[in-house]
Amino acid sequence: MCKLVCRIFLWYLHSSPNYQLAVRIGYLLFWLLPAWAYAQKPVPPAFHPEPEEALKRYQTTLTQLRQEHPNHRDLPDLKFFLFGMGDRLKLIYRNGRLLNALTGNIEEQWRVEREVIVPSEYLVQLTLAGETPPQSRTIQIREDENGVWILQPDKRPKLIPGTRSRVNLPTFADKAYGPVLRVLHQELLINVINGRPVPNFLVYARPWFRDAALMAMVLRATDNLSLIRDWIMAIRDPFDRNNRGIAEADNLGQVLFLISLVSDKSHPAVAMVLDSVRRFTKDTHIVGRTDYAEHPVFQTKWLKYGLKALNLPDPYVIPAQYDTYSALVWWAYRDQHVAGKKFDDETGRNYPYLVWAEDNFYGQSGASEKRGMVGSLDYPLSWEQQASAAHYPSLTVLERDLVKQKLAFPHTWHAAEMFLLLSQQQLNK
Repeated sequence: MCKLVCRIFLWYLHSSPNYQLAVRIGYLLFWLLPAWAYAQKPVPPAFHPEPEEALKRYQTTLTQLRQEHPNHRDLPDLKFFLFGMGDRLKLIYRNGRLLNALTGNIEEQWRVEREVIVPSEYLVQLTLAGETPPQSRTIQIREDENGVWILQPDKRPKLIPGTRSRVNLPTFADKAYGPVLRVLHQELLINVINGRPVPNFLVYARPWFRDAALMAMVLRATDNLSLIRDWIMAIRDPFDRNNRGIAEADNLGQVLFLISLVSDKSHPAVAMVLDSVRRFTKDTHIVGRTDYAEHPVFQTKWLKYGLKALNLPDPYVIPAQYDTYSALVWWAYRDQHVAGKKFDDETGRNYPYLVWAEDNFYGQSGASEKRGMVGSLDYPLSWEQQASAAHYPSLTVLERDLVKQKLAFPHTWHAAEMFLLLSQQQLNK
């Protein structure tokens, strides 16, 4: 930008009939441009003074969460951390290496004597092995609202190329589970890739409207919708067709809701949705396939919610029948629900977002009735297993055993359901 301004000024200097005025403008630019350039330069984060204390605070909050939500699951402890929230280069830290998560290339490498991973601070602290001077033995990899940084006490902070972009990172200091919410928020933001919200960027190449809608609810709450605005504006097909090409009926309402967050009913996809509704209409509701089964209550609830979000006419009536997916729309139409069998424990292990959604719906207060699973790890907190459409071989860059187990973490729908439930609890002061 500075070079462009200088070129324009030189052209003006040579072509202007008022040479003295041009010189004065040049003098003004001489003083203003450096200040402007400095203002555009991101300010690096401070070297964290007490990462181990921060880790203890986070682990204490996790312990409280596990006490309140006693349904637990052991997960493989790989001791890794992901960097690259929003539209940033995706990086994996593990075992002294900082890897490009998509290519496996080693971006940075250290001989490490000790590591401390602090998920709630988006921080990895390394104590280096070898003969380095004491003041140079500590390195911090830290992500903030401006990018991913490598910090050393005696060196200039290094902004890792490809990570400079803006995200909003609230501290959630007023929430009972503030440190946990920071991690869940990170697990959502890490899965925005090229402006698109995906369930897990390693095993899913395309966004899913179901997952994206829940993800967008969190991004709206944290003022990060700009990260996916262009993707929403570019939607034309009202179906993501990710389940073997099937046009899933719930996508219609999800697309309308997503559009309402950044646009209005003039969006081109709105007409496509309204035209597509006809093929699913049965009596006064809609019915079609979602996850290879009919879920008319779930699908009609989503459609009504999307229509309402855009102030569009809504002639539809939620059918009074049992639907296993009815509770998944827990933020609206709660009184239009026919109770029945809930998701079993095996489903909760593999697809934990379904049971966390039920917890959101029922708002159960007794600890023994809270069925949403909490993993055994400090990080990540969300996962999915045995998904039919996930491409698990991509997990090789992280750990080969995950491919065999068909286990991917983190996962955005799971993280969003947990976030939306836990964020309702204020800190007792």
